[in-house]
Amino acid sequence: MTVVRYEVERGIATITLDSPRNRNALSNALRTGLAEALASAAGDADVRGVVLTGAGPAFCAGADLKEAASGEPPTGPGIPELLGTLLDHPKPVIARLNGPARAGGLGLVAACDIAVAPDDVTFAFTEVRIGVAPAVIAVACRLRMTPRALSRYFLTGETFSAADAVASGLLTAAAPRDELDALVEGMADGLRKAEPKAVARTKRLVDELAALDRADAFALAERLSLEFFMSPEAAEGRLSFFEKRPPSWAR
Repeated sequence: MTVVRYEVERGIATITLDSPRNRNALSNALRTGLAEALASAAGDADVRGVVLTGAGPAFCAGADLKEAASGEPPTGPGIPELLGTLLDHPKPVIARLNGPARAGGLGLVAACDIAVAPDDVTFAFTEVRIGVAPAVIAVACRLRMTPRALSRYFLTGETFSAADAVASGLLTAAAPRDELDALVEGMADGLRKAEPKAVARTKRLVDELAALDRADAFALAERLSLEFFMSPEAAEGRLSFFEKRPPSWAR
């Protein structure tokens, strides 16, 4: 049974976690399917961005506890590999939550570049309440969330709202359900209009600058700025601006 669906329309790959029977838990099959879908998007030059969403009432419930309790060794990519793939993906990834997320599901949200959700969904790091630590997902979540919010929700396991998730940095935005599709489509349309090489390099740049002191960060930024301003793509961008037409890469 296919538990991950993959579709491409107008340059946007939509990856749907489709295992509602277990609330899209991160089973062996789902992790494998998600890794394959992300690889397909990365290798397709026509794909400008990825939307990650879920089917059914939940986005992702986290680890598949029944599989974990079965005693069978796990197969397929592990959660660290999946989160790393999302963080390092060459295409921007938008998490479009369809419902609540728990535990490891919040790792997926944090690993995406942009994350939006209906304003009525809830979140919780439930690990401590079942006697485990949110260790692996902490690597991704600490990149997005404020330290105070991260400590509170990690340590208490309490449920928090979409508005709290936005305030914490976990979500980019929350919107009423009937406005969410328009919000995501606006973001996807922006990716269609952006030059692919510039988008990919900008995504990497954000992480690179965070690891440098100020002098080295300015030096890298200056070199990169000059490189791109002298590129054929920048020349086409300037020409299209003066000629009042879309650039050649726009979809």
